[in-house]
Amino acid sequence: ILHLLAKPDVQMPAKHPTDQRPIVTILVPLFRERDIAGALIKRLSQLNYPTDRLDVCLVLEADDATTQDALAVTHLPFWMRAIKVPLGTLQTKPRALNYALCFAKGSIIGVYDAEDAPDPNQINIVVDRFARCAPDVACLQGRLDFYNSHSNWLARCFTVEYATWFRIVLPGLERMGLVIPLGGTTLFFRREILEDLGGWDAHNVTEDADLGIRLARHGYRTEIIDTVTQEEANARAWPWVKQRSRWLKGYAITYGVHMRNPLKLWKELGAWRFFGTQMLFAGTISQFLLAPLLWSFWLMLFGIPHPLDGVLAPNVALTFAAMFLLSEIIGITVSAIAVTSAGKRDLIKWTPTLHLYFPLAALAAYKGVFELATKPFYWDKTSHGIFAPTQAKNAPDGKVTQLQPQPHPIAAE
Repeated sequence: ILHLLAKPDVQMPAKHPTDQRPIVTILVPLFRERDIAGALIKRLSQLNYPTDRLDVCLVLEADDATTQDALAVTHLPFWMRAIKVPLGTLQTKPRALNYALCFAKGSIIGVYDAEDAPDPNQINIVVDRFARCAPDVACLQGRLDFYNSHSNWLARCFTVEYATWFRIVLPGLERMGLVIPLGGTTLFFRREILEDLGGWDAHNVTEDADLGIRLARHGYRTEIIDTVTQEEANARAWPWVKQRSRWLKGYAITYGVHMRNPLKLWKELGAWRFFGTQMLFAGTISQFLLAPLLWSFWLMLFGIPHPLDGVLAPNVALTFAAMFLLSEIIGITVSAIAVTSAGKRDLIKWTPTLHLYFPLAALAAYKGVFELATKPFYWDKTSHGIFAPTQAKNAPDGKVTQLQPQPHPIAAE
């Protein structure tokens, strides 16, 4: 429904000729990436943006010998450099991004993850969009997809979920004028705005979602751009639960931070976006925490006794069950539309199995709540390079080429 409420894009004239491209800095935080570092360099080398206007910063932790050793045997092209983040009391992705931002050379700041394989023309699309869009557009969010979507059942379901999020939900939020919770990668910012906001919250394990709200609170907008980055689906059950628990814990932290003063949030966002934020953050967290109760309504549809039979009138209970069934039908339909839009119609047959997929998210929600009370700033790292691109359908090339170093025209560190 949100997706169908579309407004035509209003494009402004470009603000610079195509032969005067701005310098774009890409920050790529790496941590314990022994198996992915070389492949990442190869994939970023396929970007067709002029290399003398490209500034790729591989952001390493000072004590991360694993990634440093992996990069030591690979030659970096002249437009890539490594930045070591000094040790501190906190070791998170947003802290690393904040440190690396100080060394950025570009007026546009992008963020990629270690396993990303962006579309080769992506930076050109970003630069052109920033040149044409309104000045209050501070961030561009690209779409994410998986290059190993056929690795196993979990990868297929994850792909269906991502297609729904990036091709239906986020465009719908944008067109409704609601707050957009940013993803952690394929993000591009106007540097001056990002710095004015103080960068990322180093203590938030979903720093992207938090930044999306802060942009909105300061009067800025995020737009979704039609360019895709392929990445590796987390296709093992327990690592998937750990990753999702971090996301949900971060959503809870983000919601708590911004709801410390609800009246101020209302004033800065306005009523429409305020209620949208409640729906998105509180709704997302509660739907997984309450999922076991909601799933129990299936019992009523099959005539099985339910604990609430004596509390709710029969007609009311059946109405709840019917509404739940209708919502599931809508969810499956929307998922089918999303994967079709992503060019993966073969995944439609897997959409009914999402009923078996989302219980993992409920488990992750309870894990996230426990960590919220015991270790709120703990970053449960996701391992990459488990599913090699050669195992994936339509995967990007992951082989490493030896690139000869050259002098950097914009004075690399």
